[in-house]
Amino acid sequence: MRSLDAEQLKDVARGAAILGTGGGGDPYLGTLAALRALEEHGPPTVIDPDELDDESLVALPVMVGAPVPLIEKFAFGPELDNVYRALDRFLDGRLVALMSPEMGGVNSVIPLALGARLGVPVVDADAMGRAYPEIDLVTLTLFGIPASPFALADEHGNHVVINGVDNHWVERIARAAVVEFGAICPGMGFPMTGGQLRKAAVLHTLSYAQEIGCAIREAQERKADPIEEIIRITNGFILFRGKIVDVQRRTMHGWSLGEAVMESLDDPSGPRMEVSFQNENLVAFRDGELLATVPDLITIIDADTGEAITTERLRYGFRVIVLGMPCDEKWRTEAGIALGGPRRFRYDFDYVPIELLNKAREARESAA
Repeated sequence: MRSLDAEQLKDVARGAAILGTGGGGDPYLGTLAALRALEEHGPPTVIDPDELDDESLVALPVMVGAPVPLIEKFAFGPELDNVYRALDRFLDGRLVALMSPEMGGVNSVIPLALGARLGVPVVDADAMGRAYPEIDLVTLTLFGIPASPFALADEHGNHVVINGVDNHWVERIARAAVVEFGAICPGMGFPMTGGQLRKAAVLHTLSYAQEIGCAIREAQERKADPIEEIIRITNGFILFRGKIVDVQRRTMHGWSLGEAVMESLDDPSGPRMEVSFQNENLVAFRDGELLATVPDLITIIDADTGEAITTERLRYGFRVIVLGMPCDEKWRTEAGIALGGPRRFRYDFDYVPIELLNKAREARESAA
């Protein structure tokens, strides 16, 4: 058990944004909410998964919807407390801890803000090891853990608790409700025991995100290259360096969908990269060649600061580095690829691990 101070909270948010593949909401907004909670209620408490009893009940608070509206609709007020209370009442007051639903800018730190506000500990784990755009796209689904009961709440005092026949139906019903709740709102679900969490979650990811965030901050302080540190910690690959020359973005069915196109800074007539996203970055092509695909991680990073750029903040002219990282092994199983791989998002190709794609690319470039 440990407490997080303000600098550590910022490190978690910064590192989680790297792992968040452009999604999970703006890390700046999540950090503001967590710092306000720390200031008003004291530091959040993080516990190791092994500190939970087998039957202790844990649930996941999450922002559901499109990240773009979150820029204007700061949905971290009473509705966040209310969604916890709605689910806890439904579960007869049995909740004892929280867990991050994903590693992403907002969704990694919102449990820390809520935990500080309510005095509830947060488990050092999450349900993805990255960020995904749909409620059912979690490793918990692979282990048969239901999302139901799943609560949603808005700023007007409305709340609903969904009991879906499976996690896919919870996603469908919740997405429809979120549209009525203003395209973004807090949700909470996936109640599970400590024993289930240790088997089904991606463990120690808050510590992992904090390590990445701390390395970026320290590299910035000593005027070093934070990209080198990110690659070292994550075993990642630089997929492209250049500037953004086009961004197409649209909000549909509670998601932000689009494409970002980049060209080389040194040679505008040279290779171009296109990254497609649905809240999160899904696939990356360079001149039509696939370099990375879900469930592996694709993150667009500010070339000057080493900070991640979320999909809602991508803009023309940004100097960027596109970074790819291997996903957690749970996603590389047959069931994991079926749930979160490229065909889930209607791409007509199979998953190939990022290591194989980039070893082949590097071999061709060395031979040229």
